[in-house]
Amino acid sequence: MSADALSETLVLLLVEDNDAHAEMVKRSFEQHKVPNVIFHVDDGQKALDYVFRSGEYADADRYPSPHCILLDLRLPKVDGLEVLRRIKNDANTRKTPVVILTTSSADKDIARSYEYHANSYIVKPMDFTRFESLMEDLGYYWLAWNQNPWR
Repeated sequence: MSADALSETLVLLLVEDNDAHAEMVKRSFEQHKVPNVIFHVDDGQKALDYVFRSGEYADADRYPSPHCILLDLRLPKVDGLEVLRRIKNDANTRKTPVVILTTSSADKDIARSYEYHANSYIVKPMDFTRFESLMEDLGYYWLAWNQNPWR
């Protein structure tokens, strides 16, 4: 995809190790015509590499900065809470909205996510219809309706 094409749309970084959940997110955004390009990584280290432009994600033209990050908490290599902490502690990335999208409804996970400045915390519904509806609302809110500093 060309840099010009990417500049006309919104970039979403999906950090999700469950392929079925990742596919549901992608399919839901496509079905509801939320204007975006989704980059999917399946572990916390890849998420950090993508956000901080290292390793295989060093090419900024190929891997543009995300306008929003959907972040699972239970990730291989680097835990989602640590990914969130590092993103929000860095002056260059802290303004990027990070939405926790996880199966955990544990009070300690919710509290720690907000301590680390998550922009939102959403528990994934197990029902596919509810999940799809949530993705539509989430996509419109964070990628279309919400006013962000990068616009």
